[in-house]
Amino acid sequence: MTDPARSSDGYLADIAAQPDALLRHADSELPATLAGLDLGQYDRIVLTGMGSSLHSFVPVERALAAAGLPVWRIDSGQLLDTPQRITPGTLLWATSQSGRSGEIVALLEALTPATRPRTLVATTDDPTSPLAAAADILVLLHSGPEATVSTKSYLNTLAAHRRVLAALRGADDLAVTEDLRQCAGALRRLLADPPAIADVAKRALSATHPRFALVGTGDDAATALTGALITKEASRVAAEGYVGGAFRHGPLELAGPGLTAVLFGPGDAQDPVLPALAHDLSGTGSTVITVGPRAYPGSELLATPADRGTFGRLAIGIAQVQLLTVALAQTAGNVPGEFRFGRKITDTL
Repeated sequence: MTDPARSSDGYLADIAAQPDALLRHADSELPATLAGLDLGQYDRIVLTGMGSSLHSFVPVERALAAAGLPVWRIDSGQLLDTPQRITPGTLLWATSQSGRSGEIVALLEALTPATRPRTLVATTDDPTSPLAAAADILVLLHSGPEATVSTKSYLNTLAAHRRVLAALRGADDLAVTEDLRQCAGALRRLLADPPAIADVAKRALSATHPRFALVGTGDDAATALTGALITKEASRVAAEGYVGGAFRHGPLELAGPGLTAVLFGPGDAQDPVLPALAHDLSGTGSTVITVGPRAYPGSELLATPADRGTFGRLAIGIAQVQLLTVALAQTAGNVPGEFRFGRKITDTL
């Protein structure tokens, strides 16, 4: 059984260790073979993983689609159900922080010489894992062990994906890694002087029927989806993640007192979704919070740096969610980051 004290201490320590983990990844070498990979030679690009590993692919999917490439982001369980999505002309890019997730291992075992993709790119922290062993090109996270909920590994996955994308485009890796180092500094400053977030948790959980919705647009959808996942894991508080306008299609009926809606985006007035959603939700009596450089109308702000670009916004944004999960758990009388029924590596299908 999980030791509550160790669980809490480990989760808090992992949150605090993220800047150093990001620096380790920035100091690591990428496989030289990435630079010679021609994405035009594949009939499709399939991005797969489970949980936060899959969500971390949102910026990759958007970038490749914007370049006109045939790209699918699909969880490994669905891919097991429809293996025909993988063809001999496929670039399969699989991410698993442990490299041992049950669905990933089953997928690898199901591949035959006739169904194996043309190239398998793997992103993982464990060079001895089944995923690493099967890879044609292996990208290591260098995030290190984690006590419970994904923290360092998720951040380093975002960083690894960004570097791989840059390498595939022929961009300068030194410029990318320098920006990662700058983002590590911004993250260290946030964690050294965190925002007063306990009040948000107390107000949210004091409602008669508290409920949480995390909504993101663009690349920030990755933070909304992962944020909802870790809120459930680390706080044992029910939360759901939504992409873009999906919240209006049914879940909008959850609005009103007791709903805390956390919106993730750049805070632009030109955003086609979040400004209007913030305005409408605040009008119902919902608590609305923006995680970004500028607040949407009618919302409170948990700030991310305006000068660190998209990656900095995603890195600081997920750290803000992690701090909120700690406050929610403590307010609810739970141990932050404690697994009661699951475990760190989900190796069961």
